[in-house]
Amino acid sequence: MTEAKLLLAGKLQAGCACALLGAAALALGGCDKGENRSAGQAVDDAVARTERAAEEAKAKTEQMAQEARAKVESSDAASRVTEAAKDAGSAMAKAADDATITAAVSAGLAKDPDLSAIKIDVDTQAGKVTLRGPAPNPVAKERAEEIAKNVKGVSSVDNQLEVKTM
Repeated sequence: MTEAKLLLAGKLQAGCACALLGAAALALGGCDKGENRSAGQAVDDAVARTERAAEEAKAKTEQMAQEARAKVESSDAASRVTEAAKDAGSAMAKAADDATITAAVSAGLAKDPDLSAIKIDVDTQAGKVTLRGPAPNPVAKERAEEIAKNVKGVSSVDNQLEVKTM
């Protein structure tokens, strides 16, 4: 059971116990009065008081149950908001990691004399790097892939560079 359900069950038990004790006290209190009433009248009065106490206990129990339900519902909503915030934070962290990877691969390509003069498009999605554009020769194409693979956080490289003589 969730904490809220356990709390609700405890409150319901406490409410019922209080109602029964109150009813018993009223019934006993009615018997001790030194009035000239018949036993039937005393019992009728005690029953009426017990019924009123039971109705009051029922109303109080229903109120406590509604309050507990409201707390559970607001707790569930807060949990959903917290989870959504965590998911958003995780997505932002992944996007930042991808941007960092893209920048590091681009910087590595810019340092290479054969690759720095050409426009190579670097795209990163969840650590997977895609290279697009021209490569001056097959060796430079292979070197571009190695540069990308050596960047921290890269899980794979899709080398779509096309060898074109310039």
